[in-house]
Amino acid sequence: MAWSSSSSTSLQKHEVFLSFRGEDTRYTFTDHLHATLTRLQIKTYIDYNLQRGDEISSSLLRAIEDAKLSVVVFSQNYGNSKWCLDELVKILECRRSNGQIVLPIFYGIDPSHVRNQSGSYGEAFAEHEKRFKGNNYKVQKWREALREAANYSGWDCSVNRMESELMEKIAKDVLEKLNRVYVGDLDQQIAKYEQLAELQKQYFETLPSLENYQNQQATVKRINELKMERNIRMLRLSPDMLSHLENSNNNNNHFGFF
Repeated sequence: MAWSSSSSTSLQKHEVFLSFRGEDTRYTFTDHLHATLTRLQIKTYIDYNLQRGDEISSSLLRAIEDAKLSVVVFSQNYGNSKWCLDELVKILECRRSNGQIVLPIFYGIDPSHVRNQSGSYGEAFAEHEKRFKGNNYKVQKWREALREAANYSGWDCSVNRMESELMEKIAKDVLEKLNRVYVGDLDQQIAKYEQLAELQKQYFETLPSLENYQNQQATVKRINELKMERNIRMLRLSPDMLSHLENSNNNNNHFGFF
């Protein structure tokens, strides 16, 4: 069953960690992306804690460590947040130590501003330099983390496309990077057709006729087709392999095999 996690409500393992600036995207882009990931049965951790202290919490550090993939939503004010920058540093540490996948998303921000700390990111770092005057090492780590993450292949949301379409593409990209396939849509169809087949069977037993029998058999055939489609998707069969399978079936039928 698909689920979401917050830092205070669940200790279950997850696959994806979402890093984002709450005031920019919590109730818009990130919320919609989280809903799409959840619908595709991708176990996703999202932090709903609005009251944050000076230091990143140990539970959040563990959540980052447990993830196989981190989605980092760079927005206008992401660079202002010491919390977000500490998250990013931890995410990149996990990438180096255990191969965690990092997927950057640039939402309402030019990727070059993130990479070079210019624009709103330049303004943010001017403030960080003042605040952490005696700790240039920390600020330098943040700069390096932004530069590194912005160089990874990701998604630029400024490209002209429907947001709903973009959400689907990003979620499917996450599935691919996790080496998973989604079959929930087929499972739903199969379940509905199986219910229909059972009703048709009962109706045929009550009122036997050739037409009722044929209707029920057509539904059973459709169930088998959907199950085959599900197996093909799970096995990730390539077009060449499918062609070979079809040719093999044709040859078997030619020789009278069923």
